[in-house]
Amino acid sequence: MPYRHRLQASRFELKYLVEERCARSVRDFARGYLEPDEHAKPDNPHGAYRVSSLYLDTPALTLFGQTMGGLKNRFKLRIRFYDDAPGSPAFLEVKGRETDVVRKQRAAVTRDGVRRLLDGAMLGPADLIGENGDERSAGALAHFFGLCRAIDAEGVLYVSYMREAYVSPGSDQVRLTFDRDLSGGAFDPCFGLTLPSERTGPILDGVVLELKFTDRFPSWMRDLVQTFNLERCSVAKYCACVEAMGYRPGQWRFIRQGIAR
Repeated sequence: MPYRHRLQASRFELKYLVEERCARSVRDFARGYLEPDEHAKPDNPHGAYRVSSLYLDTPALTLFGQTMGGLKNRFKLRIRFYDDAPGSPAFLEVKGRETDVVRKQRAAVTRDGVRRLLDGAMLGPADLIGENGDERSAGALAHFFGLCRAIDAEGVLYVSYMREAYVSPGSDQVRLTFDRDLSGGAFDPCFGLTLPSERTGPILDGVVLELKFTDRFPSWMRDLVQTFNLERCSVAKYCACVEAMGYRPGQWRFIRQGIAR
């Protein structure tokens, strides 16, 4: 399935952790305004589909530490993919946060390009896929690679979950997602961009609900928050998986469950 690049350059993202019963009621409420997004799997309950990302960080887990420390202006580096098919694209993403505003840059590249990038090679326009091969995506590719080089980032771990997503009809100006079954898996350079079968799931007390929008907070979303008495919280999936995997800054790379790697 092709995944088109329609990410907004900047938007607001509000996170909540809700019980499953509340999630079902929120879904019913939101369906009066939104429709399933283009990636919905008709054979899965409510169109849920798997989202997986390889997160990159420094040997000292600098980006992890910035998020845990609540740094207002921070970024993450990840390589997102939706299946293990060799011909499917992977997406290099820089996700920056400035207080409540999230800014994303994304470029779709070949799996071979990802392999070479993880080996330290520099990618170019020829590695971009389809409609993403424009100046904007070329800029995102250069930015991603530049940040990787600047902090000596390397693959740390995979983060994977099942996503149920809804968007405003005809656009992605407004988006609502439910994320379930979060798990983290160790990155092994020998296997490249392949989600490991053995993964560890952080203990989250509920379903991760995200409300995403550009410009103004939609009035119906405000009503939704008030109706269900939702309280915002911080749910950093990467950080939760780092902790669940037992990763700590190590002498060489990381210490996992007391064993130096």
